[in-house]
Amino acid sequence: MNLVPFFDVTSGRGDFIRQVVLNIVMTIPFGFLLPLVREKKINLLNVIFYTFLLSLGIEILQPFINGVRSSDITDIITNVTGGMIGYILYLLFKPLVTKILHCVKMGDVN
Repeated sequence: MNLVPFFDVTSGRGDFIRQVVLNIVMTIPFGFLLPLVREKKINLLNVIFYTFLLSLGIEILQPFINGVRSSDITDIITNVTGGMIGYILYLLFKPLVTKILHCVKMGDVN
């Protein structure tokens, strides 16, 4: 388990940029969709907390699923960043999403 954030950058290991981008992109949908499925109002701190828990779960399970993979604190940081970006996108598109969901509930898809 790597507990030094962004160690891959300083050591020059692997394709760091690709890993960061993929980890961010992976959790953007989570941050966007979480407020839509929750009954209670959700804020950025809630999204950060739930994205952290999701990412921590993934990182803890990774070595058990595939012995080649290891846990990395950088993955948790970038996953939480992706969740935050997703939530910000949700806030930006909330009026449009609300309108679409209202139309779908009323059966007026046109």
